Amino acid sequence: MIRRRFLMQAGGAMLWGFAADAVPESSDITGTLREDACRVKLFLCGDVMTGRGIDQILAHPGNPRLFERYMDSAREYVEIAERASGVIPRRVGPDYIWGDALAELERARPDVRLVNLETAVTTAGDAWPGKGIHYRMQPANVQCLVAAKIDCCVLANNHVLDWGYDGLEETIATLRAARIRSVGAGTNAAQAAAPAAIDTLSGVRVLVFAYGSPSAGVPMAWAARTRRAGVNVLDESAPDAAEHVARDVRALKQPGDLVIASIHWGGNWGYDVPREHRQLAHRLIDEAGVDVVHGHSSHHPRPIEVYRDKLILYGCGDFLNDYEGIRGNESFRPELSLMYLSELDPASGRLRSLTLIPTCIRRFRVNRASALDATWLRDMLNREGRRFGTSVELQTGGALELRWSFR
Repeated sequence: MIRRRFLMQAGGAMLWGFAADAVPESSDITGTLREDACRVKLFLCGDVMTGRGIDQILAHPGNPRLFERYMDSAREYVEIAERASGVIPRRVGPDYIWGDALAELERARPDVRLVNLETAVTTAGDAWPGKGIHYRMQPANVQCLVAAKIDCCVLANNHVLDWGYDGLEETIATLRAARIRSVGAGTNAAQAAAPAAIDTLSGVRVLVFAYGSPSAGVPMAWAARTRRAGVNVLDESAPDAAEHVARDVRALKQPGDLVIASIHWGGNWGYDVPREHRQLAHRLIDEAGVDVVHGHSSHHPRPIEVYRDKLILYGCGDFLNDYEGIRGNESFRPELSLMYLSELDPASGRLRSLTLIPTCIRRFRVNRASALDATWLRDMLNREGRRFGTSVELQTGGALELRWSFR
């Protein structure tokens, strides 16, 4: 017999309790419990776009009709990708698009799997008027998110309302039916601002707050209101932006909670980090009690900062999309991305380690990047991270490990 540890609260303090468990002391389960109790593991990535062309290769392709200037069918995006990379299978299983990422996730065993889902999950047919691009995935294809065991989808972005309010409501309902949390959009302002709460094996609760910014193309008309559905909008250049987040966090954070602020901000291209982004990220850590700033919107990875031992990702890059074969901005290597696997101290939220797995989008699936591409990502992150005091080292096997100086 062994004793299994669990967290309990007594007199306002978090204490370890013990329960008998009929497992031999030498069992691997014992070691796993001890290991999981002293760390919180996160999987973070950038934009996951499973609509349009990708939707067309999944098991239940939806209506391919588009209202774009140069394309009127989502099937054309599949054809463009095939001209660039070869034949892409059709009616694929739900795990296909994740490719090599699934084995990495099983190896890492993260407590929280968080993605920015940049598509509506709906059969709605009314495209948002005046918007040039509309992403949509057939709800029956939601199993592709279940296959990766995604815990939470951020919806605070510039595509969740592409198919109107009916499309947003169906997106939320579809995710809920699949037992996937969503955050950052809702049927009213209160629901859009509410965080997702995820319990971990260490006994720590992780709260995810999500915000979409006009700088990333989120229309102000999409802002949720008291009696109107929409996105939890945050203007990062506003003087009260940090206080806005701080009020949200203070209202719900309890002792022992860890907080992620997931923000869709900034443009699609370029390595420059706007001054207001860095200022806001620092203030969220200093004033709002945020432990991780999870930034996305850029089509390629941007610099990483560790501020007061708290992780700031200014832009994670596109993890999955249907842009394959589309020319332009090749110098940024937008087909390359990263899996961000971080370990946090459960008591303080401080970053213990960050492992980056280089990936490459090819044939509409996530693949391990080649050694040459991993080296390219290493050199880019070292070049752009220098001003933030961060660098990465290429490890045997192709993973990158973050190094940082205290700031």
